[in-house]
Amino acid sequence: MENRKGIILAGGAGTRLHPLTLTISKQLLPVYDKPMIYYPLSALMLAGIRDVLVISTPQDLPRFQMLLGDGAQLGMSFHYAEQARPEGLAQAFVIGRTFVGQAPSALVLGDNIFYGGGLRPLLEDAAGRSSGATVFAYHVKDPGRYGVVEFDDQRRAKSIEEKPKAPKSSHAVTGLYFYDSDVLDIAANLRPSARGELEITDVNAMYLKRGKLHVTVLSRGIAWLDTGDHEALLQAASYVAALEQRQGLKVGAIEEVAWRMGFIDAAQVERLAVPLKGNPYGQYLLAILHEDS
Repeated sequence: MENRKGIILAGGAGTRLHPLTLTISKQLLPVYDKPMIYYPLSALMLAGIRDVLVISTPQDLPRFQMLLGDGAQLGMSFHYAEQARPEGLAQAFVIGRTFVGQAPSALVLGDNIFYGGGLRPLLEDAAGRSSGATVFAYHVKDPGRYGVVEFDDQRRAKSIEEKPKAPKSSHAVTGLYFYDSDVLDIAANLRPSARGELEITDVNAMYLKRGKLHVTVLSRGIAWLDTGDHEALLQAASYVAALEQRQGLKVGAIEEVAWRMGFIDAAQVERLAVPLKGNPYGQYLLAILHEDS
């Protein structure tokens, strides 16, 4: 688990969010009180991943570097790579081949949010599998918008299809994927689909064909949010706001996650919080230190 590499795919034009995304990456937009990318990044962190590649457009990449830096402040290491043209999710493993090397990896989409009790053990289990692939399925009312996994009577994956017109189940594959090093060659040998893209569903289908695809169904207690359009972005912000205001705890605060995962100590959290102490985010980071002291 310790040497698994993480990739955040934060490219694309964000056309479904125009005009919001005419001048800025979708993954830099706020979801309530944090940039969108904090949420998928925190999912990788909860899986124990500390070495992360951020892939984005040439014009947006400097903004991500300004936001996240080299990762040292979080006890992590951040790298950056350009995606000149969006050509499918599996392109992340073509662009990130040198970064991944021979290590296992995990890919998360930059507009996906995962939250809920029991999530961390599921992520750690996925990260701990040295062979094959692990994906997460989630029950949705509109599965035709996603990759759809069909199960047999023993709840084992039977088939997987990308945006089917007649979905064989109501379980969508979420935007978080764990792979062994075989994914690099699988992605490199893909042919573009009818949409002209290197489909991540084709990668997953190859693992399924080899008998090496593990599908974990997320329970009702775990939320998966896709923030790809205006309505979904508003719903995600409202969800995060309601949780934080009710519980007094933050969702996707990467400084807190780094501390609770043991990447950094309390003194470093305080150093990160002090410049922000004039707003609720910084005050929260200082408060959790005092609560746990």
